[in-house]
Amino acid sequence: MGRADAGMKLAAFLYPTGYHVAAWRHPDVPADAGVNFAHFTQLARTAERGLFDFLFLADSVAVRGTDLPALSRTAIRYVAQFEPLTLLSALAAVTERIGLVASATSTYNEPYHLARKFASLDFISGGRAGWNLVTSSNGDEAHNFGLDAHPEHGERYGRAREFAQVVKGLWDSWEDDAFLRDKDTGLYFDPDKLHVLHHRGEEFSVRGPLNVPRTPQGHPVLVQSGSSDVGRELAAEIGEVVFTAQPTFAGAKAFYADVKARAARKGRSPDALKVMPGIFPFVGRTQREAEARYEQLQALIDPVVGLSLLNGLLPGVDLSAHPLDGPLPEVPQVQGSWSRQNLIVEEARRRNLTIRQLYLDIAGSRGHWQLVGTPERIADELEVWFREGAADGFNVMAPYLPGGLDTFVELVIPELQRRGLFRTRYEGRTLREHLGLRRPEHVSRRSHGRSAVAG
Repeated sequence: MGRADAGMKLAAFLYPTGYHVAAWRHPDVPADAGVNFAHFTQLARTAERGLFDFLFLADSVAVRGTDLPALSRTAIRYVAQFEPLTLLSALAAVTERIGLVASATSTYNEPYHLARKFASLDFISGGRAGWNLVTSSNGDEAHNFGLDAHPEHGERYGRAREFAQVVKGLWDSWEDDAFLRDKDTGLYFDPDKLHVLHHRGEEFSVRGPLNVPRTPQGHPVLVQSGSSDVGRELAAEIGEVVFTAQPTFAGAKAFYADVKARAARKGRSPDALKVMPGIFPFVGRTQREAEARYEQLQALIDPVVGLSLLNGLLPGVDLSAHPLDGPLPEVPQVQGSWSRQNLIVEEARRRNLTIRQLYLDIAGSRGHWQLVGTPERIADELEVWFREGAADGFNVMAPYLPGGLDTFVELVIPELQRRGLFRTRYEGRTLREHLGLRRPEHVSRRSHGRSAVAG
């Protein structure tokens, strides 16, 4: 657990302007970052210079449209930004080694579409693609797909599980050496190495085969982000990287042990699953400089935005009806991101925060581990979590971009390298090689297809 010889894993989480809710108002942040390809190119190259394992793009297929005064003042809610797979395909052409991971929801997609897109990205990037499997929690997404509300939480995860099975089956439509492309014989592929899925399940009926060959990695890396009980089960079953929000060492260590144990019970090696909590770091050459960077962004939080953000994270209660400087009222558990909701409520109770204090806190880290300090202090904290079985690595959520990523690469990475915790060069070319994950063997899940194949 957290073995130093395995090497710490690092992802660069790229919200366009940065993870902080007010990042777009920072004077050094391009306000049009979401549709500024030069900006993303700079970020990708900086992360690659820092030897990060991969870039990570979150996504939502809706604008949160119910609170327009707050919506107009924040840049974090998917209002104006690129579709992530399109963006990663372009970034593949301007990078060489760094992995490329994007979220795509199983709630409002079809398996064949996503299997084809991520397989294509794996070819375009030379084996650097990863899919973050999520179930939709933004209620406004339902309205864009003919529904008034999301399916029930357990139903969404049931669909996600079968969705992943179908995608993996489609990625195994062809054996690695199926395509002969022999111009002399006229044989394009070996028919004995084509496998038609013929999947029929509760959620999907998918014949296959996929019209993309088996990819450089065999399968793109599967990432999973749910921390609820059903989310942990899915991570243990199919996840190769697991993202989680864990603000305390005790909580992170318990989560790490639980997910690894669940994976072992399913017959998987615990090392086949990398747990990467999110971190929200403010880095300065001195403690005072780091704190000044934190206070600069906190001062830019619009109260309308802060309260709206908290209302969105805690659905089921209208916080505007309660005194801002009073305690958090009882919050009912409703459909949505249950694990994050519980985390926020528990943190408010533990620290006895008022509603105002809570939204100021959440508007920054939003439930993730916040670090404010020098490179040495931040490296100290990361080293403890890594060595003592709370993390295999971290998803670095720079507060503002590009500056927050620049300082992490310039100051923290060298300190981690000095301690022997992080690589000093890329040794592999694929994302699986970076993460120490095996290339999956081909699995024939159904019958062979025997179509005519001669050219």
